[in-house]
This record gives sequence, C-alpha cells and structure tokens, in this order.
Amino acid sequence: MVSIQNSVPAWLLLKDGTLFKGKSFGAKGTAGGEICFNTGMTGYQEVFTDPSYTGQVLIMNNAYVGNYGVKNEDVESSSVKISALICKNLAHAYSRMTANDSLENYLVQHNIIAIYDVDTRALVQHIRTSGAMNCIISTELQDAESLAIALAKIPDMDGLELSSQISTKEPYTVGAPDAAIRIAVLDYGVKKHILECMVSRGAYIKVFPSKTGIEELKQFEPHGYFISNGPGDPASMGYAVETVKDIVSTGTPLFGICLGHQLLARANGIATYKMHHGHRGLNHPVKNLLTGKSEITTQNHGFGVDPESVKQCDAVEITHINLNDGSIEGIRMKDKPAFSVQYHPESTPGPHDSRYLFDDFISLIEQNM
Repeated sequence: MVSIQNSVPAWLLLKDGTLFKGKSFGAKGTAGGEICFNTGMTGYQEVFTDPSYTGQVLIMNNAYVGNYGVKNEDVESSSVKISALICKNLAHAYSRMTANDSLENYLVQHNIIAIYDVDTRALVQHIRTSGAMNCIISTELQDAESLAIALAKIPDMDGLELSSQISTKEPYTVGAPDAAIRIAVLDYGVKKHILECMVSRGAYIKVFPSKTGIEELKQFEPHGYFISNGPGDPASMGYAVETVKDIVSTGTPLFGICLGHQLLARANGIATYKMHHGHRGLNHPVKNLLTGKSEITTQNHGFGVDPESVKQCDAVEITHINLNDGSIEGIRMKDKPAFSVQYHPESTPGPHDSRYLFDDFISLIEQNM
C-alpha cells in the first residue's frame, strides 16, 4: 500500500503568473525548471530516470501515477533526473507483485518534490497554447510573491548546457571485450537501454565523457561511433559539434539519437531551434521517407532541427518526418556513413517499431569494416 507521507499543501507557479494549488508527495521543499508534459500512459519510472529530462519539471498526462509501484530494474540511469513531478492523482495502492516499493517512497529516496491533485488537463492545454516556460513547485513558499522571487533565479533552457554536468566522469565499457564490433559512445546523457540495444547485437561498447576529443576516442579503435541523447540546448555545445565534425571526417559509421541527431545537424552547418512545447510521449507517428513505412515512436525533446536550414545543406537529406506536425525526425549524410533520428528507437518505455535502426547501424558498420 501507498501512504501519502505527511502530505501538505503545495504550490505550482508558472513564469507567466499562472498559479495552481495542490498537495505534496515525495520530498518536501522547493524545486523548479522548465515545465513539460509526457503523454505516455505507462513507463513513468523509465521516464523519470531518463537523463534527457535533467532540469525539467514533468507533468504526467495519465490520470493516475504510481499504480504499479517501482522496480529496481526499470531505470535508464542511476538516479531520478527530473527536477520535480506534477500529476493529477496518486494511486494509493500498487498492483505489481514484483514491485520493490511505492512511487512516493522512491521519490523521497531520490529527494524529488512532487505535487498532485492538480488539473493536469487544464495545465497541459495551457502549455500547448502558451509554450514551454519555467515553473517552480514548493511546499515551503506559500505566496505568489515569494514563489516568483525563487522562480526568477531558475535559468532558461534556451542556451543552457547541461550534458557535461551529467555525463560519466570516467570511461567505462559494456559488453564482451572479444566482440567483433567496437562502438565508441559519447555520453551526453545516454540511456541504459540504448547501450543494451547495441550490446545485444554483438557490440562491445566503450562510453566516454562528453568532452572527450577525437584522438582519445580513436585509441579505442572503434568500428562505429554513437552520439547519445541528453538534456539542454545543442546550440550551447560547440565542443560537441567540433567532435562530431572530427568523427564524420574519419569516414567511420556514426549514429545519433535525439541530442545526437541535433549535433550531427549542427556539425553540417544546420541550425537547431527551441520548440514551442516539444514532443514527449510514446505515441508519436513518424514516417520513414526511405521505405514509405510509418512507425509509432517514443520521443523526448524540446529542440529540433530547422527544416529551412536543412534545405540549404547539400550534404544532408531528410529521412524521417513527424506525421503530426511535419517536423524533422531523421537525417543522413549523402557522402558519409552517418545518420541520426530525433526520437528514441530503444523505446523504453514505448513500442518497438523503430528498433530496426540499431540493426541498420550494425549493418552499416559491417559494410565499412
């Protein structure tokens, strides 16, 4: 059973002055960041531990959160990465027999502040109309003026570099050292299941800190390079763009996901932009322009690749588009073995329609070995 531990009133203030009152669960205190919403009906633990959510306050669109508890294995990193959580209802009982604990206890352990009993439908509609913005949640500050003072201290996501803060500090390896394929991974906030998707296809992985240069990467003698997902504004990551340029110049196969997709674009002189409210959920339809097939995808991004800028780049072609809004979901270079997608083919949580992209990456490596 879940017991809401000493729940007290909690307040949510948006940068535009919109104020919501709710009840607290999880840790007590004050936390803020850019507000965003996820449309997934399940997979909350994987979402909370996704490093790409660093610096963000998350709304879970599902009416109930916590109904199946938490399980030690259902994580994408070693800790919860969201700044705070907003939901409509907290389930008072979790039904999964294999669960290790309740969601509330899990959030307390990770010192995550959360608010429930908020009209999340109204809140999401407001964000869809007004756009992403900073917000703050507090169980300590009880008036709009003090909340606004604290909110003003939170940095905007636009222009914010976060990946170097959450990247691994030391290189580490995953998989069998005697595997036929070696892949160097630049960690800008990589998810655990991305690595597992490559290891399960016969690769030996070495994960490097975000600011690792090309010479150190080459010492691993990789057959391919992977540019990971992660938080923050790609326009603030000049160091990463230069490394991606260096990788592309080697002619070695390269695959990028999410932030990695944006960095490949910027390495080709293509601009990125801050989206109005981003794409986050498990049900976004994408069309593969190379095959004509559609796929239902898992997404989590607040920045995108500028379509007008792509048209001016002769070296790159668009491979995937979002069927909801026409935004760019995939690119590849015409004269180099490098490609990327904006969405998450490892799909944890989410449908497995897009896992073929890992097969494509391994095939591309084998063709170039």
